[in-house]
Amino acid sequence: MVLSAGLLLYRADDAGVQVWIAHMGGPFWRNRPRAWSIPKGIVERDEDPLDTARREFAEEIGVAAPDGPVTDLGEVRQASGKRVRVFAVDAPGFSVDRVRSNTARIELPRGSGRFVEVPEVDDARWVPIDEARSMVVAGQVAALDRLTAE
Repeated sequence: MVLSAGLLLYRADDAGVQVWIAHMGGPFWRNRPRAWSIPKGIVERDEDPLDTARREFAEEIGVAAPDGPVTDLGEVRQASGKRVRVFAVDAPGFSVDRVRSNTARIELPRGSGRFVEVPEVDDARWVPIDEARSMVVAGQVAALDRLTAE
């Protein structure tokens, strides 16, 4: 079974907790209601999951992940069966001017033999955690719940 690792940035103030989530790029996700995700990617052989989470964050957002205390929120399982190990980082001052994601090569339309490059992530932003629960893919909601249970 494939294991991915992701970095869930969060910040809290008098208005509540916000999380940094990313909108998945490409035509498949364009009009889907749950098209947002914790920035994440596949753990390579013998790679530390936290190192993977930091690497994938940089690849998908375009800037290095911020430093800060890390909380291991454990694994969540998505509907696809993918396991995602989630690490939370308190990052109250984090911001970016523009998301600069790496790209993925996909066949479009499927079976056509025609390939296009699409960004893995086409947007990312701070979102109140209660709103994020209805935006992220359903299998990642448990990670948001664990964050607020800490």
